[in-house]
Amino acid sequence: MGMGHDRPARVASEFARELGLVLARGGLKDPRITGLVTVTGAKMAPDLKDITVYLSILGDEPVKKSTLEGLRAAATYLQREVAGNLRLRHTPHLRIVFDESVERGDRIDRLLREARARGAAPGGEGEK
Repeated sequence: MGMGHDRPARVASEFARELGLVLARGGLKDPRITGLVTVTGAKMAPDLKDITVYLSILGDEPVKKSTLEGLRAAATYLQREVAGNLRLRHTPHLRIVFDESVERGDRIDRLLREARARGAAPGGEGEK
C-alpha cells in the first residue's frame, strides 16, 4: 500500500539532523545569529511540501529574538541546502519555530525519548 505514513516522519528526522549539521558548520554569516541553536524536532507535512522545525536557542531574550530572526531570514537558503544534501526530489518549505517546551524546563519528554532510544523504556510505538 504505497509508501506508508512513516515516510514524512523519517524525512523530518533526517531533515532535522541535517539542518543541525548545517547550522553547526556555521555557514550562516548573518550577524544576528549569536545564540547557540539546537534542533529539537521537526514535523513534515504528509505531502512532504512543508516542514516545521523546532529549535531551542541558548541565550537571553534579545539574543533569542535576533537569532530566530536571522534563521528565518536564512530559511530559503537552509531549506535548499538541506534538501540538496538529502537529495530530496522536492525542497520542502521550511518553517522555523521556537521550541517553548525546552524553555519551560520540560525535559521529561526528552529524557523519556532518550531512554527509549537506548532501549531502557518500553513502548517505541507511540511517537507523535
